Amino acid sequence: MQLDLNLLTALDALLEEGSVAGAAARLHVTAPAMSRSLGRIRKATGDQILVRTGRSMVPTPRALALRAQVHALVQQAHQLLSAQQELDLSALERVFTVRWHDALIAACGTALITAVHRQAPGVQLRLPAESGTDTPELRRGEVDLESSSGRPALADIRHRLVGHDQLVVAVRPGHPLTEGPLSLDGYAAAQHLTVSRRGRLRDPVDDALAALGHERRVVAAGPTAAFALQLAPTTDLVLTLPDAVTRTARDRLGLITLPLPLQMPTIPLYLLWHQRYDDDRAHTWLRDLATETLRALFAPTSASRQAVTFPGGR
Repeated sequence: MQLDLNLLTALDALLEEGSVAGAAARLHVTAPAMSRSLGRIRKATGDQILVRTGRSMVPTPRALALRAQVHALVQQAHQLLSAQQELDLSALERVFTVRWHDALIAACGTALITAVHRQAPGVQLRLPAESGTDTPELRRGEVDLESSSGRPALADIRHRLVGHDQLVVAVRPGHPLTEGPLSLDGYAAAQHLTVSRRGRLRDPVDDALAALGHERRVVAAGPTAAFALQLAPTTDLVLTLPDAVTRTARDRLGLITLPLPLQMPTIPLYLLWHQRYDDDRAHTWLRDLATETLRALFAPTSASRQAVTFPGGR
């Protein structure tokens, strides 16, 4: 039997996705074509590779034993074929999907687009909204770069720590909270707006307040930080947001920021990508440029403030 090395790529996708449909989407082929590839893999290996259990498919013991080796072979083949190719940014034509938190896009999306276009005018960026649920687009190859306030749990998702930020209080000019030093009692008694894509009226700030015997008055939950910042200048609503985010909107919206009157841990900002892009030179350029853009835009005002963070979250 003549060996088709393309089957290794299909096998790698099937073992990572655990489904014909998922592997087909990742490799941009039809489900019937991927099903035929699975049939050929089964014939070549003498093993079922994936077997149906209810509505899902699970790998066989042989498939589990092969998974790491198959992935390593595919990565090595990719490096072998691309090792001699120099990255010519002026000629690069590619579409990257960058899915970041809305506050991050609002704060530095323009700078990222400008930097990408200046260096690689043939590159296009997709900046979709974050989903309200955890989704596997990174693993499927549908998202190239993602932001997160936590380290990934999956071993095949790479991460890079960009920095940390502090929460601050943002209010309109003339707000009652600006009339003197902000006390814990005054903060808790004010009318608050939380930021949550799921509409949650409680976030870690409430837990910290509860530990101190306080409870704040949350009157509404907004879907995005941008929405919350638009409400603040014309209402008495109090926002508790990252300093880096409010700094970018401070002059534009005329907001006043005050120190948060309770101790909250800094929260990190990570950039995430799938390991398949570890040695992809164009992707390496993109994530390095994204990191540089973030660190330039969110230049620290102190050693402990280095990047944006996302309270509320999902």
